[in-house]
Amino acid sequence: MKDPDLARLFENAFPSTTDTTIKFHTKGRDSGFLRFGGSRTAVDDGAWEGPQSFIITGDIIAEWLRDSTNQLRPYQALAKKDPAIFDLILGAINTQSEYVIESPYCNAFQPPPISNLPITSNGQDDIVHPIYEPNSIFECKYELDSLAHFLALANDFYEHTGSTGFLNDRWFLAVEALIHVLERQSRPTFDPETNGFLKNEYTFQRWTNVGTETLNLQGTGNPLNSGTGLVRSAFRPSDDATILGFFIPANAMMSVELGRAAYFLQIAGKASLSERLKKWSESIRLAVLEHGIVKHKIYGDVFAFEVDGYGSSILMDDANYPSLLALPAMGFCKIEDPIYQNTRKMILDKSGNPYYLVGKDFEGIGGPHIGLQNAWPMSLLIQAQTSQDDEEIERCLSTVLYSSKLGLVHESINVNHAKLYTRSWFAWANGVFAATILDLAKRKPYLIFKPGFPLYEP
Repeated sequence: MKDPDLARLFENAFPSTTDTTIKFHTKGRDSGFLRFGGSRTAVDDGAWEGPQSFIITGDIIAEWLRDSTNQLRPYQALAKKDPAIFDLILGAINTQSEYVIESPYCNAFQPPPISNLPITSNGQDDIVHPIYEPNSIFECKYELDSLAHFLALANDFYEHTGSTGFLNDRWFLAVEALIHVLERQSRPTFDPETNGFLKNEYTFQRWTNVGTETLNLQGTGNPLNSGTGLVRSAFRPSDDATILGFFIPANAMMSVELGRAAYFLQIAGKASLSERLKKWSESIRLAVLEHGIVKHKIYGDVFAFEVDGYGSSILMDDANYPSLLALPAMGFCKIEDPIYQNTRKMILDKSGNPYYLVGKDFEGIGGPHIGLQNAWPMSLLIQAQTSQDDEEIERCLSTVLYSSKLGLVHESINVNHAKLYTRSWFAWANGVFAATILDLAKRKPYLIFKPGFPLYEP
């Protein structure tokens, strides 16, 4: 690489997940295991069989479905060549399957019971329905993107290895649980025939003085209209509550990942399930295009961040993935798509996106999760992944490099004081950085490599 500092940051970030966040791994019940503390425990009912991998997010000893999928993404291209990486990712798919079977509405999970690792508490006082088991669940915020990431982990694995080793009874049970959530969360707040209130299967309340940490209307959230075809998400990938429950980035991602899963299931001879997922993929995509595009008085047709089906919309973007900025990165549209380009101009403009934050040391997209002074390096990395402009890409990389004070990528940076950051140990952000460098190595190698070096081939 041309820039030795950028090269060192990659050397630090790329192995961050394997070096620091594999808290438990086993190749199978009788094949040996790796963990920090604990001992074997009994396994029953067909659960927790085969390879298992517990991937913590960093400084929190819990596994997020979204985070762990993105933490492992830079290694997917190695899985076909390296048996240890193959087993690690296969184990992660199996572990996520158990989590989704247990509580498909939850976002963060405790260690597998077979690890005998101690559980930790999130320290919150929550009222959640359906009621969950705290020995299994770290937090139960329903985020549609968590389920999309569960599919993405297997989709990426199949794409890179061609292996269907994860297609077992437990994975199919998890997919059925996912479909159940799609069915229930695509229902409106009021019955379209009787106009009566339809109580949602999922509700969430937390005793807190932070508005984004709970749902209003006794944990239901704001009303959503019928006939949209969109799927509700109670929370965003930032773990902040949605304002209008039809969160467009997660719907777009779910549409893409359902379609990818339908493709390999058809090849694997699972035609019936493939067709079900394909229909869901197509219907959600059509719903995003019909209800998720609104007219902006300056930028024209743009993708909304959230809608409610009644005509209301939220126009903004958040740094966390999935986001509107990431629509091409997730495969929902092309970078050149005119509506995406209009949206991109809006969300990368201080006058168009209330969470585009600018200061003397840093600038980028932030969000309500940390506050109005902190932007996220992750947003600049997604900006680089979705840009064709060399100068824009180099500017994004140099800004992230400048802000990485400990030789790793942080969660967020104070835009006026780059030395003030949140989370020194946050493997998701380092995974996104590694994925960005690998993307540029294939797409624009001359930006990062010295002249004359052979092209990168995964």
